Amino acid sequence: MIAEGKPKKQWLIKLKNKYRLVIMNDDTFEEKLSFRLSRLNVFVAIGATSIFLIFATTYIIAFTPLREYIPGYTNMKLNKESYTNLLKIDSLEREVQSRELYFRNLKMILDGQAIIDSVAPYTKDTTKKYNTITIKKSKEDSILRKQIESEDKYDLSSQDLTLETNEQVTVNASISGFFYFTPLKGIVINGFDPANNHYGIDIAGKKNDLIKSVLNGTVIFSNWTLETGYIIGIQHQHNLISVYKHNSALLKKTGDYVKAGDAIAFIGNSGEMSTGPHLHFELWYNGSPVNPKDYIPF
Repeated sequence: MIAEGKPKKQWLIKLKNKYRLVIMNDDTFEEKLSFRLSRLNVFVAIGATSIFLIFATTYIIAFTPLREYIPGYTNMKLNKESYTNLLKIDSLEREVQSRELYFRNLKMILDGQAIIDSVAPYTKDTTKKYNTITIKKSKEDSILRKQIESEDKYDLSSQDLTLETNEQVTVNASISGFFYFTPLKGIVINGFDPANNHYGIDIAGKKNDLIKSVLNGTVIFSNWTLETGYIIGIQHQHNLISVYKHNSALLKKTGDYVKAGDAIAFIGNSGEMSTGPHLHFELWYNGSPVNPKDYIPF
């Protein structure tokens, strides 16, 4: 038993034995530094240093931006910028689609056609099976329905009618408040007839009569088409657009700002749909044609 414990005791003694590390000048043998060490102290110092380095490296990798330079770790800033750019691209696509729809509707207005509501046609979703859904009315639901139907103030049909009437009154009031300038003094030879795709009125005038803007606005279209000849369209406030067709010459170009009463064109007989010198005049409010005679004296 003494023989087994002796090597162990000697090993512990060797760990605790003191040694001196001396740094001397090689030429003069002058002692510069000296350290009193033991094997146990050296092992403890090396272990503590290793643990500290491991902890520091782990902290740098986990909580500092330096981890981006380590292969396998992603750049968080780059991911955030990519997500932001993706949102911007989506917003730009929506804006481009809105502008495309606006200019397409504008062209259709100038051509006297009905406008469209969206850029892409609606496609029916066939991936979901709604025919398998069953709805059962509860007793409470039936009682609530009878209570609502018995009260006139909750009549949905009368509410819809009231809303439509109020909207129409609001539209008429908003554009009736404008002070319109008569575009051409003459005789109205054809009236407003949307049923026959005639979305404006025809005014006969003298040769070389000037066509004038009805309100202040910006010219959004000034060009020539095969059917209606020289056309000029002006965007006014509150989504109101005035259109002047069959002119012989245009005095304003796209982007020009005009005031009410400014000369914008000469009366003419241009286009295949024209049968004589006259002005075809249209008013469009919120994408729908309105009768100009209801607001402008001719």
